[in-house]
Amino acid sequence: MGKIIAVANQKGGVGKTTTSVNLSACLGAAGKKVLLVDFDPQGNASSGVGVESKRLKKTIYDVFIQGDSIDECLVQTKFKNLYLAPSNMNLSGAEIELVDMKEREFKLKAVLNACKERFDYIFIDCPPSLGLLTINAFAASDTVLVPIQCEYYALEGLGQLANTIQMIKKSIQPELEWEGILLTMFNGRTNLCIQVVDEVKKHFRDKVYKTIIPRNVRLSEAPGYGEPILYFDKSSKGSKAYIELSEEFLKKNKKKRMVK
Repeated sequence: MGKIIAVANQKGGVGKTTTSVNLSACLGAAGKKVLLVDFDPQGNASSGVGVESKRLKKTIYDVFIQGDSIDECLVQTKFKNLYLAPSNMNLSGAEIELVDMKEREFKLKAVLNACKERFDYIFIDCPPSLGLLTINAFAASDTVLVPIQCEYYALEGLGQLANTIQMIKKSIQPELEWEGILLTMFNGRTNLCIQVVDEVKKHFRDKVYKTIIPRNVRLSEAPGYGEPILYFDKSSKGSKAYIELSEEFLKKNKKKRMVK
């Protein structure tokens, strides 16, 4: 049975899609069968793995809102063990369409339960908001992975997100847990970045990944070529950081399974 992880942060530009794409690709390369669900109307995760969702007949919208089978939209990417449920701008109207639906918070859960056992890990790249799409992602997930940028307002946003996760846990998905907090866009030459890292670790302790993702030009360039950083430039700092993150992720998940 696969594990479902929502990659979420209500702030944009924190490395959420970058993390969804690159962690998924690294785990695929490590031999795990991975499904990346692009649940953001902008469709950046889709283009990040080289899929032009505008040209596709079916996307996650058709499955999520129209009730089509998940198999009708799944795309096998050219990267090892990595599959995609693509998205495009059609999804932007989904929150309005959901308003009058029964069990509206659990639509995505029903979709993913139909294919969960076929994958080791399913990552949901959430939109940068805490609306009905993100609530659906949380309701469908086992854990939440939160990338945060090493900047001044990071802790403030993290506090809001922590409250939302707690609210979802109480009312919708009691099994929801933290996967971890990932510090991104780190620049070791600035005192601010170092202070943010220290503050986040002080407040959230063992929830914070040891791996920190640096600012890296090659990491920023990779989406423009439709490739995860591992395939675009394996020797870059960004690639090494995501490989390290995937190893830490697998180690933590192996420990959790042993405890259970």
